[in-house]
Amino acid sequence: MGFFAKKTEKKEIVPILPQEIYESGVLELRDVLAPAALKISPKQLNLGEKIARTFFVISYPRYLSDNWFSPIINLDRVFDISIFVHPIDTGTVLKQFQKKVTEVQSQINEREEKGFVRDPVLETSFHDLEELRDKLQQATEKLYDVGLYLTIYGADDAELDKFESQIKSILESKLIYVKPALFQQEMGFHSVIPTGSDELQVHSKLNSSPLSSLFPFVSFDLTSDRGILYGVNRHNSSLVLFDRFSLENYNSIIFAKSGSGKSYTTKLEILRTLMFDTEVIVIDPEKEYEYMAEATGGRYFNISLTSGHHINPFDLPFPREDETASDVLRSHIINLVGLFRIMFSGLTPEEDAIIDRAITETYALKDITAESNFAEVEPPILGDFELILSGMEGAESLVQRLAKYTKGTWSNFINKPSNVDINKKFVVFSVRDMEDELKPVAMYIITHFIWSSIRKELKKRLLVIDEAWWMMKSEDTASFLFSLAKRGRKYFLGIATITQDVEDFLRSPYGLPIITNSSIQLLMKQSPSSIDMVQKTFNLTDEEKYLLLESGVGEGIFFAGSKHVAIKVISSYTEDQIITSDPSQILAIKKSKDEYAEMGGGS
Repeated sequence: MGFFAKKTEKKEIVPILPQEIYESGVLELRDVLAPAALKISPKQLNLGEKIARTFFVISYPRYLSDNWFSPIINLDRVFDISIFVHPIDTGTVLKQFQKKVTEVQSQINEREEKGFVRDPVLETSFHDLEELRDKLQQATEKLYDVGLYLTIYGADDAELDKFESQIKSILESKLIYVKPALFQQEMGFHSVIPTGSDELQVHSKLNSSPLSSLFPFVSFDLTSDRGILYGVNRHNSSLVLFDRFSLENYNSIIFAKSGSGKSYTTKLEILRTLMFDTEVIVIDPEKEYEYMAEATGGRYFNISLTSGHHINPFDLPFPREDETASDVLRSHIINLVGLFRIMFSGLTPEEDAIIDRAITETYALKDITAESNFAEVEPPILGDFELILSGMEGAESLVQRLAKYTKGTWSNFINKPSNVDINKKFVVFSVRDMEDELKPVAMYIITHFIWSSIRKELKKRLLVIDEAWWMMKSEDTASFLFSLAKRGRKYFLGIATITQDVEDFLRSPYGLPIITNSSIQLLMKQSPSSIDMVQKTFNLTDEEKYLLLESGVGEGIFFAGSKHVAIKVISSYTEDQIITSDPSQILAIKKSKDEYAEMGGGS
């Protein structure tokens, strides 16, 4: 076998084997992980573009409460923590304890003999020593040497000093004190990286009880034994599993700027909710749920001026066992007055009274009264209402404004009997092709139709209202949405409200009450112009505020009841193919389908 050679200082020829040449060029994992440069100074380490500073805990208070370490663990910063626990032999400790107890007892006795005032510190120490000695002898406690080290990172000294002050203030408020590992930064860094090497050897003696307050690392989680997967906790990578129907109400609200993943998150929740015997109904303003409805075997209704799907607002809901027909008819007439208030952009008190009377007479025209069986009657349509209204004194202006809904370009919208059936597990109503001027009217009619259908039979249902700010534009639609949020629980209904326009939503007097009546709240990436309002409304810390400003797609803060966590929404490949709204992905999926059909796969 051939070989290479090199000369030494003694002019001797030393062979270099090919194996050595190969090994000298091998790139190992540590070469990839190691920084480009390293500078060790007394107070910190310079690791390429980052600066690291290591601290150790030197003092603990007499008592450590549960979760005392939680504020540190849940800081939204990059840092490393190592805890070294070295057991101490109980027999050796008991001998030392005996000597220490005797010393303290002697000091107490000496002070008593000299007539000194009792020393509370000595008496407390004696009591603690005696109590711990008893527990050690009974084997209910053990003693340990514990080293707690933290390494923080920053881009420059100013950022590092600010982070150091933050950690010190949190710990010192709990009477726990830390010090930097001066002239020991290299050993401190070695002690914190995951090699299991305690090179600092700075220990405090802790018995089992206070030591247990460190374990496990305490951080907020929303993992339960039932429900659906909403995402992953960004602090500790635990799963955020939750069941909205286990809370005091079943409502949720999502605030996010456009493109931050709010519709994607909602569709993912719908897809997973459908697996748990829950019916889902969606009001879709952007035609984003059509493919999903098709993929899950649901129904998709396109509500527009040219659509073949119609909803008659004069349809009457069926009375429940605890309701009378008179109550239902009266409530429905009030709702219809609200609809005409939206259609006519407001009503004077006189017009309001005329409309109310005309609706009652319109039902009477079809022989529908409080004594009628609503299941057997044929409800009137808007043209019948126009006929009654045209014969009433003082209604001339109202008849003229109504004409565009009955005879003009908008007549195909609501002046026809209903032909929509929602007896499917997943139903979508799209209003994308509806003119913007009519969207509030359409959403009001659709939500009332859904509400009437829901009341017929008690089932677990979820109603999703995307771009809910459309409904907040009118006081009548906002009021109705609020009433759904309050009354839905009685009918096993959860309302999922989604909006990107935070200011429009909160400007309504019903905006904040809807939020407070939503047990689940999800805040995703926010725009700088609205973040202050969001922070004030949800009482966010500055760290949470900046987290929302810097969040990526599908990231945010998930509130459930009194708890909240930083969340990242994740999906499987199959789920992503069904729910994606990314135009590039949609085009790729369409192209794959077309190619498959051309190859004969569709036949």
